[in-house]
Parts: sequence; structure tokens; C-alpha cells
Amino acid sequence: MKVLVTGGTGFVGTHVVNALRRRGHEVAVLARRPDRTRNRYNRPVENVRGDVLDPSSLVPAIAGRDAVIHLVGIIHEKGPQTFDRVHREAAENVVSACGLAGVPRLLHMSAMGTSADSPSEYGRSKAAGEAAVRESGLDWTIFRPSIIFGPGDGFVSLLAPIVDKNPLFIPVIGRGETRFQPVSVYDVARVFGDALEKPETVGKAFEVGGPDVLTLNEIYREIATVLGKRRKPLLHLPLWWGRLLARSFESLARRGWLSSPPLTRDQLKSLERDNVADVSETVAVFDGEWREFRSGLREYLTGGMRHDPRSGFGGEVEIESVKVLRLR
Repeated sequence: MKVLVTGGTGFVGTHVVNALRRRGHEVAVLARRPDRTRNRYNRPVENVRGDVLDPSSLVPAIAGRDAVIHLVGIIHEKGPQTFDRVHREAAENVVSACGLAGVPRLLHMSAMGTSADSPSEYGRSKAAGEAAVRESGLDWTIFRPSIIFGPGDGFVSLLAPIVDKNPLFIPVIGRGETRFQPVSVYDVARVFGDALEKPETVGKAFEVGGPDVLTLNEIYREIATVLGKRRKPLLHLPLWWGRLLARSFESLARRGWLSSPPLTRDQLKSLERDNVADVSETVAVFDGEWREFRSGLREYLTGGMRHDPRSGFGGEVEIESVKVLRLR
């Protein structure tokens, strides 16, 4: 199949693109500046000029494809890249362009726990993007992953240095009892690839989570165990302190002193609800072994595995740097 991937240069996108290429699909990656897009793939991949926030650029990019995979998303706002524009407006633009270009198949990445009444703007905007896809009349499939882990992720790569570098304790904002269902980036890439070959997935939304349901406290302890820091106690800090810290990070990012805030107030709001779901239908439809969280951590926290999807070892997008965790 000829497939266009939006967000194909990001953490999840690079793995999805390689999963598609390994299956023999002809893949094109949407990029605002194709001439500056670094090729991370181990097989030929076409870079196509286009911007999900520029509707006029999408129709020529999508025309002639058999399917579109829409992965674009952000985890914090920056200037004109607001949650509403990137999650709702971009999805509406892609849906419209698919219709105009005559491409019926659309795979869309949302997020577990998104809803119109989500406590976070991230969750509400993701739900609005989902709504645009559901109402499109296209042959759509929606995936709603929990937090995604793997080499170069934006989750473990943030928590692991906190565990490793604090000498006496592990600071945790809040009570740490929010539950998550971490899923490997390899499994996320696999279900996207499988969906193109499974017509029974059309018109369905799938919750995507790993086999382990863990509280934030347990996630910190798993990371500490893998890093050999299991004796460090958890120190729970009040939410008001976390909000002050997040506000400071956001201010520094706006002034250009940080490239991105490591914590935002909107992310803290997401901790008000568990990030878990019933994944039994997903497991039944998509065959394969689902990676456990601890074994996945060991692969790249202690093994020095690089974020290099070309190796075949394999949330949010627009990630241009290769991150390597060397913590021991």
C-alpha cells in the first residue's frame, strides 16, 4: 500500500514508519521542510512537503495514497502550536484532505482517557480530534494508547534521571497513586501496521495498553530497581508545590531559557484520573506478545540501547534529536 504518515519524524512515528516498510508498504512522511528532515529509516522513505495546519498543502501530499496515518500531537503548548490547533484543527484538516483527495482509509492516534470532560486541555483537545475522525465518513480506525515507553521516549527518559541523580530520595509530586498502563512503542507500531491489513478494524477505536497496570509510585520503583537504586525512598511533594514548579518551567520556556518545560500544569491535571482501560478487544484483534514494562526498561536503561529505529529494536512528535540514556 501507499501510505502517508503525519508525525513520521517523531518518537512513535519513526517506529511506525519502519514497521510499515518492513511489511513492504510504500511510505511517505509529511514534513514542513523535507530538505531538512533527517532520514532515520533503514529503507527508502519519501519526504513530502506539507503542514497539517495548512489545509492547502495536504491534498497534494495525500493524493494518490491508499491510506493516511495521522500521528501528530504535542504534550505541551508552544506559541501558535496550541492543543486545540494541533489536536482538533489538524485532525479536521487531515479528514477534509482525505475526502478531497479520495483517500478513504485513515488511522488516527489519540490517547487513552481522552474525553470532553477531561481535567486537562490535552485530553479535551484529543477528544475533539477523535470526534472529527469519527464523524468523517472515512474508513477510520482510532488507537488510544496509554503512556508509551521505549528508547528516546518522553516519559521514562524524564523520570529515570530523577531516580538516578537524586542522592537520598526519589521526589514524587502528589500521592503517586494514579494508575497507568505503559505500552511499548514496538507494540504501538505493530498495531498500526496490522490495522492496515485487517478490514475488521474499520470504524473501531482500540485502547492500547501493556500487560502491566502500575501506579506512578510503582513506575518509579520499577525504574529504581532496573537502575539498581531500589533502596531509595519515595518522597511525596504536595501538588501545590508541583504547580509552582510547573509554572516556573512554563515561564522559562516562554522566555526561551528552556527548549520545552519538563513539567506543565496541564500535565499535573492529567494525574487526577487513572490512565487505564479494558484492552481485551485490542489483544484479541491484534495477535502477538505484549512487552512487559520492566523487561522493556532493561533493554535500554541498562543496555545502553540508542533510539535508533533502523536497528529494528524499537506519544510527542517533532522530535529531531536522538536521545540516549546512559545512567550507569
